[in-house]
Amino acid sequence: MLNFLPGILISFIACSLLLLNILFWISPLMTLALIKVILPFTFMRKLLDPFIVGIAELWIGGNKGWMNLTQKVDWDIQGLGTLNKKGWYLVNSNHQTWVDILVLQYVLNRRIPLLKFFLKQELIKVPLMGMAWWALDFPFMKRYSKEYLEKHPEMKGKDIETTRIACEKFRLIPTSVMNFLEGTRFTQQKHAKQNSPYKYLLKPKAGGIAFAINAMGDQFDCLLNVTIVYPDGVPSFVDFLMGRMHKVKVRIEELEIPAHFPSGDYTNDDEFRREFQDWVHQLWLEKDQQIDLLTNGTPHMEQKSA
Repeated sequence: MLNFLPGILISFIACSLLLLNILFWISPLMTLALIKVILPFTFMRKLLDPFIVGIAELWIGGNKGWMNLTQKVDWDIQGLGTLNKKGWYLVNSNHQTWVDILVLQYVLNRRIPLLKFFLKQELIKVPLMGMAWWALDFPFMKRYSKEYLEKHPEMKGKDIETTRIACEKFRLIPTSVMNFLEGTRFTQQKHAKQNSPYKYLLKPKAGGIAFAINAMGDQFDCLLNVTIVYPDGVPSFVDFLMGRMHKVKVRIEELEIPAHFPSGDYTNDDEFRREFQDWVHQLWLEKDQQIDLLTNGTPHMEQKSA
């Protein structure tokens, strides 16, 4: 533990180890990914994907190592008992900070299949990491504004197509598909602008998770519902690197996905869309109450109508 050092020195050590870990694993990862591109056959994907995933898990293990070395964090985790490394999971979590991703990887690595995140198209330009996410088949989503779609109606449904293509790849080996239902990190400004009916959450965007369930059929074993709370306040990535994150509470529960959801048509069936949104709303109400319980010790019962 190096947490006794000044924060600026801790951040320097953490950043250095983070970068070294990236540089160490990026070469073998990209080598296997390029072979998969050159030989785009299903049998090659089935052969190489476990090795690519193995590299990613070792990479995350390296991150866990430097986190343990530089940070002193009280990890309060519940719900890991029945997780299966060989299952298929649809994973959902509340989203407050970039640190959420490191927390999810720290807690779930090698307990479930590798988390595959849906990322904004712009993130493919991030040096080194953009290439790594591409190599790991993370789907890149391009979001279009309402005004843009009105001028270019031919682009409607492109995000659905991207989701379907990505999920078809996920069928080949056990995978955990990660979706932040809020679509963006929580801030009080965004919360007020939305007039969100939840105390601690932004309004959920049900479409992405609906398309993932539809594309994967009944292959998902369950919805893995994760709730993250930072009792001392939500840390920025800089706060985290400087050792200012002292406690994290993580709650994990396995929820059944209704059997008829994979065959539902979220885009064209109004009745199904309302049913699905009601299911997500109830999930969000319960998560909001759980966050209040973890934060204050008492559940928050007052909810505005959605």
